[in-house]
Amino acid sequence: MHSNAMSSGASGHAASNGRAEVNGRADANGPVKVNGRPHTDGRVAGDGGQADGIPEATVARLPVYLRALYGLAERGISTVASEELAAAAGVNSAKLRKDLSHLGSYGIRGVGYDVDYLVYQVSRTLGLTQDWPVVIVGAGNLGRALANYGGFVSRGFTISAMLDSDPAIVGNKIARLTVRHVDELEALVARHKVAIGVIATPAGSAQAVCDRLVSAGVTSILNFAPLVLSVPEGVDVRKVDLSIELQILAFHAQRRSAARPESRPAATPGGPGDSGGGNPKATDEPSRPQVSPELAAKG
Repeated sequence: MHSNAMSSGASGHAASNGRAEVNGRADANGPVKVNGRPHTDGRVAGDGGQADGIPEATVARLPVYLRALYGLAERGISTVASEELAAAAGVNSAKLRKDLSHLGSYGIRGVGYDVDYLVYQVSRTLGLTQDWPVVIVGAGNLGRALANYGGFVSRGFTISAMLDSDPAIVGNKIARLTVRHVDELEALVARHKVAIGVIATPAGSAQAVCDRLVSAGVTSILNFAPLVLSVPEGVDVRKVDLSIELQILAFHAQRRSAARPESRPAATPGGPGDSGGGNPKATDEPSRPQVSPELAAKG
């Protein structure tokens, strides 16, 4: 996610309400003009945001493409070749072209992709052409950090409420929101028409919070608690476990460290691996076999 709204030089890609724009015009669920020419997506769904048949792996890469596109737009780039966009997104160009073909976008041979229009296509497919009310349950350090993150607004997500069960926290102001007691969860979900719930509670209470969110009608949940949530069919859960990510990084760091020569034990003089480099009498003469004193005496 981008932490700030797009600059004025980004062709108006992100409006103040977080909706994607093309050449300064927000999506109106109809044909969109790009550089004065009408465009249609064909395969892109309506307000639901996701076209039928798009693989989950492709959906997972679309936000990465969108982030790269915003970066290109900020640099004033209006068209981009698949190779350049793929490099910015960290994928190979063949995979990128296949992913974008699911959106009905194939680019123009010799020209590439129109950055403005591709931002629109990806944003619409992800459902970012409308505002999404979000509730955060858990107002500890993590919850506070999420509430204060400015990138949500610029991407169409509005933090509508924060909840906690700690009397010492309830009533405090965080990011212009007053922390409400978790007992108000169902009422706040209904009042703000919350679409997405964020669980930033300890593991012991996460499942109960999840059950209440689902019962209140929330079908999309972002879970930061270190456990796997059990949800009914039709509820989507995305899990973010920072400790697991750190452990994976530690694994790779350890392998890189073991592969470095300086990480191996230094050879002792005369021991295995000693090259004799530290012996000032060493010459270029070929080494001679060592003879024990006993054998020398017999000779």
